[in-house]
Amino acid sequence: MTTEPTSAQEASRLIDVKIQELGDWRGETLARVRALIRQADPEAVEELKWRGVPVWSHAGIICTGETYKSAVKLTFAKGAALDDPSGLFNASLEGNTRRAIDIHQGDFPDEAALQALVRAAVALNTAPRSKRA
Repeated sequence: MTTEPTSAQEASRLIDVKIQELGDWRGETLARVRALIRQADPEAVEELKWRGVPVWSHAGIICTGETYKSAVKLTFAKGAALDDPSGLFNASLEGNTRRAIDIHQGDFPDEAALQALVRAAVALNTAPRSKRA
């Protein structure tokens, strides 16, 4: 699989391929997360970066969807600046910028709370600079 698609459409196709190639709970989880992100922000752009990691962006990175043997990790680029009233963030908590959600087999975060985080990330990305601080 190439890691440098030439268009958003090509990136989306390659994410489809990645989901199919995983062929297990991780692919199902990534597909479910992807659908929720698209519902929360229909204008989100899909990209592949860093050797094929799915990335969702809107005026900056919203989050990435990394797959590991025991988890699907959603890393929110500016997660430390987001309110997380449902406590979804459970990884990368020590950093000053990013926050992540590790999703393990059999677990899935609250869908409404996840979509709220996506919308909050988009709002932060699109806010005037003076309001981002």
